[in-house]
Amino acid sequence: MTHARKPSMSTAALSPEELTRYARQIGPGVLSVAGQTRLKNSAALVSRVGGMGGPAALALVMAGVGRLIIAHGGRLIAPDLNRQLLGSERTIGQPRAAHFADSLRSMNRLVTVESIDHEPTDREALELTRRVDVVLSCAPTFEERLRLNSAALAAGVPLIDAAQWGLTGTLVAVDPGRTACLRCLYPQPPEFEEMFPVIGAIAMATGAMAALEAIKILSGTGTPLFGRLWMIDGHRGLSRQLDLQRAADCPCCGPSARPAATDSRRP
Repeated sequence: MTHARKPSMSTAALSPEELTRYARQIGPGVLSVAGQTRLKNSAALVSRVGGMGGPAALALVMAGVGRLIIAHGGRLIAPDLNRQLLGSERTIGQPRAAHFADSLRSMNRLVTVESIDHEPTDREALELTRRVDVVLSCAPTFEERLRLNSAALAAGVPLIDAAQWGLTGTLVAVDPGRTACLRCLYPQPPEFEEMFPVIGAIAMATGAMAALEAIKILSGTGTPLFGRLWMIDGHRGLSRQLDLQRAADCPCCGPSARPAATDSRRP
């Protein structure tokens, strides 16, 4: 099912420069001109922009999403450089958000990039989510992931949750009010290992696929992953998908939960 969303910004046609810039992704099997235009007039939030969120944000910028908001706190450390491709050795010890935003802007001046130098609070997450058309949750902690899940449900905005551990990655896409949410999958947040093992290649692959899901949703192309869990086993080169069921007692999306906000951008 094609799931196209109306843009959150005023609609603007593609310029001749943009038609040239995105020529390799406009055509049979990829995006239509209308789909690329929807992408231009859309906005996305990515939190955080490290091993998974960095590649996701980069792919969105390169694809021509009109406006990107990134959130990431803290300073870059040497162990980050096995996966955080928006950083560099020259920025070790410096705040990540501003440098990551500059790196993204250097790839496409036709895209607007906003940066926030910390992970959003509950209130900020909701405010930011109401400004965009899709949320990419690439945060490591379950607390942050579930916070973005709640904000997306409250705002009626699709959520893509990307996670990674070792050589495995997972993706979940949530269509508020229509599919299971992240809280259905994790009714009780599992224990979190702060310095978990990570290989950059699987983090980047998972982040890139999260971006692809966002591009599909924003442009109305293909069939999004809504309602499914995609597990990628890098050890054995395998992947599988599971259908997710909404939990009747889910405090976020169950019958007793507060209904998602009406989203005038939805078709």
